[in-house]
Amino acid sequence: MIRHVAILLAMSAQMAGAQSALSGAEFDSYTQGKTLFYGFEGQVYGVERYLPNRRVIWSFLDGDCKEGVWYEQNDQICFLYEDRLDPQCWVFVESGSGLIAQFEGNPEQTELYEAEDIDEEMVCLGPEVGV
Repeated sequence: MIRHVAILLAMSAQMAGAQSALSGAEFDSYTQGKTLFYGFEGQVYGVERYLPNRRVIWSFLDGDCKEGVWYEQNDQICFLYEDRLDPQCWVFVESGSGLIAQFEGNPEQTELYEAEDIDEEMVCLGPEVGV
């Protein structure tokens, strides 16, 4: 499974350079109703479920899920999550094998790739409660 993700990531990186950033409408059309897993440097990084009205749920695959919203700003897709006040902005492009997301559109920053068929589910555990 990890080998499949690594191959997919390498192919996606080569294709990213020639693509233009997705607009908010294009991003919404591609993602709405989907649950997408993202990889980083050959490893599964996290998962995001895209809901109606630009709402999202994100998890690092640890069972801790964060609800949020996304919006378009300056050719970037920005996310605000319930546990952060600062937006997380990404430039998304569509490659032949899925989305590629570059943090703040900066090639020096984190670049995530859509991973396919990783045979995992998005699991959100309930809130932590005291004794």
